[in-house]
Amino acid sequence: MSPRILVLNVLCGLAVLSAFPAPAATAGDDGFKPIFDGKTLAGWDGDPDLWRVEDEAITGQTTADKPIKLNTFLIWRGGLVDDFELRLEFRIFGGNSGIQYRSFEMPQVGKWVVGGYQADVDAANEWTGAHYAERDRGIIAPRGDKVVIGADHKPKVTGQVGDRAKLGERVKKEDWNVYRIVARGNRLIHEINGQVMSDTTDEDKEMRRFSGIVALQLHVGPPMKVQFRKILLKRLPLEGRKKVVFVAGPSSHGYGEHEHNAGCALLAKLLNENMPGILATVYHNGWPKEPTAFDNANAVVIYSDGGGGQPIIPHLKEVQTLTEKGVNLACLHYAVEVPKGEAGDRFLKWIGGYFEGFWSVNPFWTAEYKEFSRHPVTRGVRPFAIDDEWYYHMRFAGDMKDVTPILTAVPPDATRERPDGFHSGNQHVRARKGMPEHTAWAFERPDGGRGFGFTGGHIHWNWANDDYRKIVLNAVAWVAGLEVPADGVPSKTPTFEQLEAGLDKPQPKDFDRNSISKLLDRWRSR
Repeated sequence: MSPRILVLNVLCGLAVLSAFPAPAATAGDDGFKPIFDGKTLAGWDGDPDLWRVEDEAITGQTTADKPIKLNTFLIWRGGLVDDFELRLEFRIFGGNSGIQYRSFEMPQVGKWVVGGYQADVDAANEWTGAHYAERDRGIIAPRGDKVVIGADHKPKVTGQVGDRAKLGERVKKEDWNVYRIVARGNRLIHEINGQVMSDTTDEDKEMRRFSGIVALQLHVGPPMKVQFRKILLKRLPLEGRKKVVFVAGPSSHGYGEHEHNAGCALLAKLLNENMPGILATVYHNGWPKEPTAFDNANAVVIYSDGGGGQPIIPHLKEVQTLTEKGVNLACLHYAVEVPKGEAGDRFLKWIGGYFEGFWSVNPFWTAEYKEFSRHPVTRGVRPFAIDDEWYYHMRFAGDMKDVTPILTAVPPDATRERPDGFHSGNQHVRARKGMPEHTAWAFERPDGGRGFGFTGGHIHWNWANDDYRKIVLNAVAWVAGLEVPADGVPSKTPTFEQLEAGLDKPQPKDFDRNSISKLLDRWRSR
């Protein structure tokens, strides 16, 4: 631990308070939303023998006859937090606890084991308010300290926010206290009962984290009891980055098809690794139940089934409100299809086009993309050909106003000869034999917003094609409001094992892995 600076820096403490002013937060006030209902542990996950609801508070308790062997946690399953303000009340009877944030699970150590940033709580009141890094860098900022963590992973005291002992007097023993945690970029503030207790700036680029889970701790040791109530979360606009929220629909087809969960996870991972200006997060298996999911989003990407089952359909008004606030939208594959009428009309305004029943078609074919419009989404993309379920003959905004075609190819005539049907064919499609069709497009809304539609994405293995993948990565970056690099968003070609990670269905016994591996090898050799 770095030596304590002995002189109280009052001005420093005042600066911290003014930088992050504390609102008198209540549920629904100024963006704060409850993530605990006060009655059940719905949305939280931990050992049921250790956690319960008592006194309208989340209650964790260990006993002498059933001691725990590892620190264990109650994990909030509502999603990851990034830049945020968390406000709650706590009280503790014996032992040690803490509030994890931007943290990570460690299943290799044990179930409900968590590491990462922690706002400390302890009954002896020696560490309450301090900043600790569980299973990580240890003590970061004792109560009273203002620190900067450097590239050597060690904190350096740069000032004080108050006298440690006097700050401790602000904590009420075995009574309710208000904890406020503010995380903005790499600055992390812990405050109790209106008084800043510690102030950390994490410049350790190797180990710092900008996103992670929230969890509550029960510590090994003597019997203890800790309670948390009135847990409110407010997401804050990201500093220096754009937030992309992926909404993945549940699996609906066979192995390697419509793999929305795995596809979103892969794309988000590649964006986080290769675009420093993006923080991408994924909500799996449908529209998020978490009330703050979109509160600080710059862009939303939907990769899911469509038609009446498109996740947006029950939330049209919510998405309209988001777009009015400047949030942009991208839809992949079946997610471009919505019912004609209100939903279709909104999609024309949000992304410039959509798949309309009895107008658009959904055949499988090998599309050859030889030339591209001059647009940020096409940067670094080379001509390519790939088989997929490429929808075409979209219903676009009138005269293609504000719509830029991104992928255009001439479908085989055979794809136009299917009989009339909701998805299969119609006289308008058959009349266009030999004509080019748009299978991906970018849209610039009159209000300055952006939209994107991509009709590929049925075949999961296609994400290994560098140009196919780059189109979508570029598009997400563009929709989020970032400048796309001159050569496009870079990413390494995923391996078969990386593509297979997170698939919803097990590999069938008759699956021809060799043919897929050969296809991936051919794409890598381009």
